[in-house]
Amino acid sequence: MTAAAAARQILTRLTEVMASRLHAQGKLDQVVEIIGECLSSEVCSIYLLREGMLELFATRGLNQSAVHVTRMAIGEGLTGAIAQKVETLNLAEAKAHPDFQYRPETGEEKFHSFAGVPIVYRERAVGVLCVQHVEPRRYEDIEIEALQTTAMVLSEMIANAELIDEEQALGLTAEQSGPQQLSGLTLVKGLGAGVAVYHQPRVEITQVMADDIEAERQRVYRAFDRMREQIDSLASQAEFGVGGEHEEVLETYKMFAYDEGWSRRINEAIDSGLTAEAAIERVQQHTRMRMREIDDPLLADRMHDLEDLANRLLRIVAGRFGTAASQGLRKDSILIARNLGPAELLEYDKRRLKGVILEEGSLTAHVVIVARAMNVPVIGRTKGVRTTIREGDEILLDATAGSATVRPLPQVAEAFHARFAKSREKQAAYASLRDVEPFTRCGTRIQVMMNAGLRDDMSALGLTGADGVGLFRTEFQFLVSATLPQRERQTRLYRDVLDAAGDKPVIFRTVDIGGDKSVPYLASEIAAQDENPAMGWRALRLALEREGLMKIQARSLLEAAAGRSLYVMFPMVSEPWEFDAAKQVFDEQLAFLRAQKKLLPERINFGAMLEVPALAEVLDMLLPRLSFLSIGTNDLTQFLFAADRANPKLAERYDWLSPSILRFLRRVMQSSIGSGVDIGVCGEMGGRRLEALALLGIGYRRLSITPAAVGPIKELVRKVDLAELTAAMNGWLTSPQHSLREELAAWADARDIEYD
Repeated sequence: MTAAAAARQILTRLTEVMASRLHAQGKLDQVVEIIGECLSSEVCSIYLLREGMLELFATRGLNQSAVHVTRMAIGEGLTGAIAQKVETLNLAEAKAHPDFQYRPETGEEKFHSFAGVPIVYRERAVGVLCVQHVEPRRYEDIEIEALQTTAMVLSEMIANAELIDEEQALGLTAEQSGPQQLSGLTLVKGLGAGVAVYHQPRVEITQVMADDIEAERQRVYRAFDRMREQIDSLASQAEFGVGGEHEEVLETYKMFAYDEGWSRRINEAIDSGLTAEAAIERVQQHTRMRMREIDDPLLADRMHDLEDLANRLLRIVAGRFGTAASQGLRKDSILIARNLGPAELLEYDKRRLKGVILEEGSLTAHVVIVARAMNVPVIGRTKGVRTTIREGDEILLDATAGSATVRPLPQVAEAFHARFAKSREKQAAYASLRDVEPFTRCGTRIQVMMNAGLRDDMSALGLTGADGVGLFRTEFQFLVSATLPQRERQTRLYRDVLDAAGDKPVIFRTVDIGGDKSVPYLASEIAAQDENPAMGWRALRLALEREGLMKIQARSLLEAAAGRSLYVMFPMVSEPWEFDAAKQVFDEQLAFLRAQKKLLPERINFGAMLEVPALAEVLDMLLPRLSFLSIGTNDLTQFLFAADRANPKLAERYDWLSPSILRFLRRVMQSSIGSGVDIGVCGEMGGRRLEALALLGIGYRRLSITPAAVGPIKELVRKVDLAELTAAMNGWLTSPQHSLREELAAWADARDIEYD
């Protein structure tokens, strides 16, 4: 018997049961008999959520005396694990599973095989449907699919029969309706409070059984046609590159979108009597179960692609289009998503978006780069999101600690908001320094500049009183676009940025894509060549090989800066010839514009980023060609220590106050003395107060940091005597400890300098 036939037979008989005048318990007793008989299973049991516990409501094959007696908590035993994780279990030997718990009153000791599926209502498990067999065996796919179909019908039947109350149907047990704490990985530090808003509209399946199977089939056919049109449209929009790079990127999506096996399985589910939505969800449930069994990361990613497409198909067939951004944020909100792209994040109202919680996410994801620029706190790899957070729940997000409190108690919320208010008071105090120049106590002027990457970031220049933009990441425009940004679009952005800066300098870093910042129109080439992307075909290496990329950006920058000073910085320079090659591209475009009688920049200042340690060994050759040098401490640190900064095991192991990095940075500064080249630091290191003290103590006088750090660093600078600090640093670096953190903290404490 096929899965469709088995499910159809079950649905037909269940419909008869539902139409009968039996009371609720009688109906459940009939259901377990029908399922057991149709699947030839010796045991079939239904557990339902009651008062926060899973209670055995009906069984065929176990001791009847256990009905309404056997109870277990969510997460307890195999049944509790299914409800907690909202996932299917299929075991040849139940006792071998670590979650197995024996309940003697059920008489289940003679049964070996076990399969169970969650009974889900409004995305929450309200029960579990289980089957068991004496012989050790895994249940066939058709049997699991039949169980999943039955569980979907049961969820509707249970709600309609009022076997559980509305709070339980919504998953609102005493524990689940009260405060909950979620933990995740800190991606962007900060505090935020607001109501939960899900990025993707949640499609609620209100009707499981179809009235007209042929009509449901036609709905799915139309949805498939529309989805395929969308995927083809995405492919046709990609204009950059030759040889079909963008087509390779979309190959997996198109393969699944046109996969006849996928559509056939959905059709089989409709044949069993399900609506289009229920059929898609049933196939998706089976896909999720298979995903959890896949160890191969590449295959797992492809299965994720299929699930993303299934969600797209479900929204189309249900008529739910767009994201929460298109509906607008009505209150201060914490955005919830499985994952986000940078362009998707930018669609949200920055005034209302107070934080982001991701089920996945990584330190190097594009959305993290953009969120940091927007000053939006983010945590990722957060478990239990969908089973814990409901739309509209109050959330307190402490991304610095990597935690979120859902439905907080009043006293917890009060303490959080008091802490938040104190943080805002500090920010207000820092804002009062906007027009104050950062001179040290000994009278030395320190340049405190800010990092930026978006047009909107430029408003922070006036708000913070920063001396200029020490790093404008031009790649943001490339990251949020599905295609290479055209020259006119680039020129318009750069001109707007310069207009917003007025008389203050803006250092434009040429595009730094590749590595941890791949773009769709180059992803296939990069992935094919780089086993270690951070050290691979990226930044200046990529730009020099893709000559058109550098030419377009060079001309855009030159045209945008007409009549003004232009500062251009090349990323990831490893040797002097790379700087020369990049500058030559600009020289050629300058000559072209001059020949066209175009207005040119008044002055062009060329600089390089020192991120690759090898460049330090040839600085004597490079410095005469530079106007300025910026040290990118983020990449430099991982290269110097051979430690991937995206690896959580290594993230905190190598301290910026380690003697190794500080001695290296001091040697670079000392080697530039007398060259006339302005040397500074751009990166997160300069925005941390203790680290900034160390940089000042080894000779650095220009820091480029996040806008939020400008005020705190300006305040710090005004409390420092450089001669005293330099002497202390030289002493500590002569015979250093594992880290200078304790020494610097003690030094700051003695002078009433805050450093947290």
